[in-house]
Amino acid sequence: MLFNSLEFLVFFIVITLSYFLLPPKLRAPLLLFASCYFYMAFVPVYIFILFFTIVVDYIAGILLENSTKNKKGILLCSLVVNIGFLCIFKYYNFFATNIDRGFTLFHWNVKLPLLAILLPVGLSFHTFQAMSYTIEVYRGHQKAERNFLIYALYVMFYPQLVAGPIERPQNLLHQFHSMPGIRFDRERVKSGLLRMGFGLFKKVVIADRLALFVDGTYESPHLQTGWALVIASFFYSFQIYCDFSGYSDIAIGAAKVMGIDLMENFRSPYLAKSIPEFWRRWHISLSTWFRDYLFIPLGGSRVTTQRLCFNLFVVFLISGFWHGANWTFLIWGFLHAVLMILSMLLGKRSSGGKKEDSTAMKVGKMIGVFLLINFTWIFFRAANIDHAKAILKSMVHFKLSGAPMVFNANELFFSGLLIAFLVAKEYAGKPLVLVSNRRFAFQLVLLVASCYLFGVFNYKKFIYFQF
Repeated sequence: MLFNSLEFLVFFIVITLSYFLLPPKLRAPLLLFASCYFYMAFVPVYIFILFFTIVVDYIAGILLENSTKNKKGILLCSLVVNIGFLCIFKYYNFFATNIDRGFTLFHWNVKLPLLAILLPVGLSFHTFQAMSYTIEVYRGHQKAERNFLIYALYVMFYPQLVAGPIERPQNLLHQFHSMPGIRFDRERVKSGLLRMGFGLFKKVVIADRLALFVDGTYESPHLQTGWALVIASFFYSFQIYCDFSGYSDIAIGAAKVMGIDLMENFRSPYLAKSIPEFWRRWHISLSTWFRDYLFIPLGGSRVTTQRLCFNLFVVFLISGFWHGANWTFLIWGFLHAVLMILSMLLGKRSSGGKKEDSTAMKVGKMIGVFLLINFTWIFFRAANIDHAKAILKSMVHFKLSGAPMVFNANELFFSGLLIAFLVAKEYAGKPLVLVSNRRFAFQLVLLVASCYLFGVFNYKKFIYFQF
């Protein structure tokens, strides 16, 4: 079920009204039922995979808390089950294909069978969320959840089930336990609805409009001009941001209406003045997950420079591979590792008694960081390495002749205005403000009307659904 669909609008209204009208003790069962229905709207049979991992991790959590011996073995079994499903559905065909290519180098006629399976929606997200639970119980930072219904809801809570934010048990479990005591709060509902409205605006008005140009250009890069590819790459930076942050806004807003607080996932990442700052602002739930469960266990930053570089390469290569089973994602992760290492090394050299940057310097740094990030997105978006090479080659030669532009001048201008509006809003840093019911109604109606008049309703899936 897509957030940008009429089906979800009806679903959200029915579930939210039921949430407040039914007896409070029925809220958890209601949300679990709703989450199951929400997930089964994609590929129904995959609910059994999710249910199996929930049972395994629920039992593992209790065993970890009760056991004094072999806790590492219990944790390992839980992680193997979760990562095992991820490897089978997401990475098996990638490894099989590349192993076959390796065999051909030695003229070995060996072909590994490929699996004709679809990737379950949001598998990487709820796998990482489940893993964080067992790891936190193992570390003693979280008590094992004895209420199976509450634990299942922790993994399956529909607003953030398929594309995050990737939550920690310390943030969600206690909120689910206190749900019966949550009262209808008009201000929270207003704030949540506005957050959802602006998230939908970012998705259907900005992201999906830019996608028309980006998709039409990137699907045949060999035929495109350098000018068209430069614009498409620039547009994609904002498409993926508005698509993903728009999903997070809707998820956070939907949960807030029901009195549940989810973590922030984005904080104006394109206003970052350095690569490390960008990663403190972009996909925060994932970047902090890798920090806490991979980077710090490897030694973190309190190691030698050589070891720090190794740690960063490991984290970003795995982060790239987390996004998809394709060499382009590994290159994307590699590039970010290089940029992060260079940024940190240059930062150490320039540290000391330094005056605060002027406004012009700050803006210059923002533009510089954005251009670097924009370059890495080329590999993230390209279908394969050959397409990425063709895109870079066309950009270098920068020919103006070639296939006709996907957009005309008016559509390009309107898309540019939308991007300028987004950047200006984030630079100003002023959130949607609640002052009165009249102002709330005006803002919500304006957002809905803008989505209706200017939105692209092709029910395009959110980009991060594929991860």
